[in-house]
Amino acid sequence: MKIKKAIIPAAGLGTRVLPASKSVPKEMLNIVDKPAVQYIVEEAAASGIEDILIITNRGKGVIEDHFDHSFELESQLKNNPSKADIYESVKKCSELANIYFIRQKETKGLAHAILAGKSFIGNEPFAVLYGDDVVINNENPVTAQMCRCFEKYGKSIVGVQSVPRELIHLYCSLGVTPIEGEDRLMNCWQINEKPTDDEILSLFAILGRVVLTPEAFDLIEEGIAATPDDKEFYLTDVFTRLGKAGNLLAYDFDGRRYDMGNKLGIMKANCEVALDHPEIGDSFREYLKELVKTF
Repeated sequence: MKIKKAIIPAAGLGTRVLPASKSVPKEMLNIVDKPAVQYIVEEAAASGIEDILIITNRGKGVIEDHFDHSFELESQLKNNPSKADIYESVKKCSELANIYFIRQKETKGLAHAILAGKSFIGNEPFAVLYGDDVVINNENPVTAQMCRCFEKYGKSIVGVQSVPRELIHLYCSLGVTPIEGEDRLMNCWQINEKPTDDEILSLFAILGRVVLTPEAFDLIEEGIAATPDDKEFYLTDVFTRLGKAGNLLAYDFDGRRYDMGNKLGIMKANCEVALDHPEIGDSFREYLKELVKTF
């Protein structure tokens, strides 16, 4: 079955990038000339996703506005021949896919946010693109890479990359076994969240892209029901249950990942995307060359 639906959880508070995220959702922070969430939606659309549900919360209505038509602005741009390229880029925002929105009434973590999309997904497999993570591969979108793996094996998949050992405690560590004949795909049988040194299973960590079968919703509901109200149920617990049942794969995806919930990640994204930008790339490269001479 081909994957046609995706969920983008974008309900986090953005505490790691305050005060910038106090009034501007972190998902709307720019990478050069587009907000981060647009890169994520573009990746999903380029991967064959037709219907996208973005999970928001209070104060994030600007995300909805961004993917809506702005008729007055579009009309002015359309009637100005010198603004034709800008007009097309602005109009494109509202035409990428069928985009829907729902609010997470309480900020209770990633698993709780994804559960809000249960009726939207129905009984279909679906992709999850974390709102904090922009992953760039214009030639071969990461979500498309993972969807092809799902079509072949029919199992839930977590997108992973290797992280430095000194940083693995900030993420999760996966127990994986290579699959014969596959370069990047592995069976995943255990996940340790924010591991101590003796809990590190490998340097592979889940980084922002997941494909799930609809059974994940039942596992989330069971987990939340068994978790005290003052505690958070973690999505990694769902992955662990899938892994122990032999129903989870890990895919070492090909793409540059930027953590947009992290100040350094935001700066890396802007710098590296700017260097590849067709309009400013050459000028920015020359600027950086001169700038580093002064430090």
